[in-house]
Amino acid sequence: MASHRRPKQPTRARVTVLTATAAAAVALTSQAAHADPKPTKSEVKAKVDKLYEEAEVATEKFNGAKEKQGELEKQVEGLRDKVARGQDELNKLRGGLGSMATAQYRSGGIDPSLQLLLSSDPDSYLAKASTLQQLSGKQVEALRKIADKQRTLTQQRTEATTKLADLETTRKELGEKKSEVQGKLAEAQKLLNTLTAQERQEIQEQEQRASRAGQEQAEAASNKEVPASGRGGAALAAGKTKIGTPYVYGATGPNSFDCSGFTGWAYAQVGVKLPRISQDQANAGTRIGRDELKPGDLVIFYGDLHHVGLYAGNGQVLHAPRTGTNVRYESINNMPFQFGVRIG
Repeated sequence: MASHRRPKQPTRARVTVLTATAAAAVALTSQAAHADPKPTKSEVKAKVDKLYEEAEVATEKFNGAKEKQGELEKQVEGLRDKVARGQDELNKLRGGLGSMATAQYRSGGIDPSLQLLLSSDPDSYLAKASTLQQLSGKQVEALRKIADKQRTLTQQRTEATTKLADLETTRKELGEKKSEVQGKLAEAQKLLNTLTAQERQEIQEQEQRASRAGQEQAEAASNKEVPASGRGGAALAAGKTKIGTPYVYGATGPNSFDCSGFTGWAYAQVGVKLPRISQDQANAGTRIGRDELKPGDLVIFYGDLHHVGLYAGNGQVLHAPRTGTNVRYESINNMPFQFGVRIG
């Protein structure tokens, strides 16, 4: 006899699982269909260039913090030396008063006025005019010296404490800027790694061709454009000897440079000391317009003045561009020109 039992229906839980699985599959298919396409070589390069620019901004701030740290360390050390010498001088002055007290004790007892002289607060004692009549001129002068020395030591200790606090703040800022630079560079490298080896090679060759073209243009102008000064021309000549030297943030040569480290090194070779960072180099001489530029002048770029190079003539700049590149020529039009600086 045939069975008339109804087919077994799926449970509610099973239906729910199947529905969820189907929905997920549809969602994944939809996401795959609408996923962002892989960025092109040009798009990757644009993003990388932006990150390198941001890294250079942080680099100049890093350089400024590092320079400030060095100055504060010298100031703190100088103040510590002054305090140590001042304490020795104060001890000798007090020792002189002690000798007076010893002599009086041997002769029958210490004068009450001299006991006050040996107190820890000579200023309050000097304020008592009536008491001064009990002292000799020599004792009064000794007491005044002690009071002056104590005031000086107090001021120096306070100043040293303030400088130490500034130094700690600067060290913290230095660490933050270093981390920021490293983070930007790591992000840029991660983007570059999304390109094929051939694409990365093509970008590098493109930059090398542009640098060679810039060098040719600058050399073609060498007989036409006269440097603004002998030192400017000599600084540019020194800079040319470093073509191909790698960019390294925070470096000042001679085997690697950042932008302001390169210009500072070039001028140092002709006896001119420039400030460490680009923003300060922007104020190191006379500002001039683009039409006034001569070979050897500094060229300042970007609104916040975070990049600097040497004008090489014929619209070309010799500079240390960014991480991943070497000292090279580049068109002045490749970056937002602000002004030139002529070093007198």
